[in-house]
Amino acid sequence: MQRILVCDDDREIVEAIDIYLSQEGYEILKAYDGEEALEILKKEEVHLIILDIMMPRLDGMRATRKIREFSSAPIILLSARTEDADKILGLNAGADDYITKPFSPLELIARVKSQLRRYTQLGTLAENDEHVYRTGGLEVNDEKKEVLLEGEPVRLTPIEYNILLFLIKNLGKVFSIEQIYENIWNEQAIGVDNTVAVHIRHIREKIEINPKDPQYLKVVWGIGYKLEKR
Repeated sequence: MQRILVCDDDREIVEAIDIYLSQEGYEILKAYDGEEALEILKKEEVHLIILDIMMPRLDGMRATRKIREFSSAPIILLSARTEDADKILGLNAGADDYITKPFSPLELIARVKSQLRRYTQLGTLAENDEHVYRTGGLEVNDEKKEVLLEGEPVRLTPIEYNILLFLIKNLGKVFSIEQIYENIWNEQAIGVDNTVAVHIRHIREKIEINPKDPQYLKVVWGIGYKLEKR
């Protein structure tokens, strides 16, 4: 049975979510602030976490960052705020999804099932398929020539795909423009213009929530580019 941790300082909301998800066959663990959630997660096996953002002692944003230090379980944030900036902050902190209060039971159940399905599928691929490369929510399956971001397909050109594959095979390593060019085009980089930089920009536009503040494909000024380990 899959276990879900529900954390909200509003006990009525926790009880309501418990009812919705228990009826779907999930085992529910309960916490009422971020610190309590962390204590449970360090002791218990949990497959998905539902966190309210506004909580005493340790709020959902900070709790998410701390959870990501030791767990890759999907995190769904709850908030009464609807601003896109809050959603972006939550996703950048390491959350996988964001639900605005008030929400319908059907929406909650659908999002929980979707995240658990992706988590199970991506975990299996990462462990068992030597042709799959993954960092955070980004996955490249070189056998299928497929790129997924949080379980959703990403359309890349052949050159973009080859650059991303090269970088994800070498996570954390920095490569100069010339090195990238020579590995992808298989010819000596003599007088290389901004070709590589243009392709890097296009890749960022497709895999980053905010291309101006990339979480995956980063520049190391004066040296080159790298794909971040997450």
